[in-house]
Amino acid sequence: MELLTNMNNEDKTVPFAVEKTIPQIESLVNAIVPRMKNGGRLFYIGAGTSGRLGVVDASECPPTFGVTDDWVIGIIAGGDSAIRKAVEFAEDDVNLAWKDLQAYHLTKQDVVVGIAASGTTPYVVRGLATCRKNNITTGCITCNPDSPMAAESDHPIEVIVGPEFVTGSTRMKSGTAQKLVLNMISTSVMIQLGRVQDNRMVDMQLSNNKLVDRGTKMVMNALENVDYETAKALLLEHGSVRKAVESRQ
Repeated sequence: MELLTNMNNEDKTVPFAVEKTIPQIESLVNAIVPRMKNGGRLFYIGAGTSGRLGVVDASECPPTFGVTDDWVIGIIAGGDSAIRKAVEFAEDDVNLAWKDLQAYHLTKQDVVVGIAASGTTPYVVRGLATCRKNNITTGCITCNPDSPMAAESDHPIEVIVGPEFVTGSTRMKSGTAQKLVLNMISTSVMIQLGRVQDNRMVDMQLSNNKLVDRGTKMVMNALENVDYETAKALLLEHGSVRKAVESRQ
């Protein structure tokens, strides 16, 4: 009980640390949105826990917002196998991030966001530095002030969460902070790109029965005098809540 209570007390401080960075998050979002409207993409690069969090956020955008998987792309040092198992020394390769990014043929409309709690991970720092040399807009999410990574970012986000409950275990408060910020970035970007109506996921992928049921009820709420079976039929015919509703308007 003592351990759990103390961990929880530390975790309670994270949202307040994130709150202080909202102007920094806004700056990055305002850089991303117009570029994505012009065909740009959002990339996350990171290693270890930070890299995994970027991959998670990117992978959740298609099912949540109905976008293709090349809108938001998460890249982790060591490749996809590093999502499950640590790849030794991958984060120390200073040339690897740019090599990984080159596979996607970056343009000046793309934005690359580095994620590293320490702000010193060589894979990320050099990757962002090379992006800037090639006129690619950069951002970062770190939990240390005045880091090398922030110095290579046009739009740095520095969430200062303080010492971890287990010293150096950045999967704890730092990881929680990074996840919260990533949620804010991708969700606010997608809202501004029109992928949400009011607070409804009208473009979500219908990938299981739960989501079909949720979508059916959203169609019923949007259309008057439509019963459940009719709404479900419309949803399955048109493939999304947005298209189902538009077919009756």
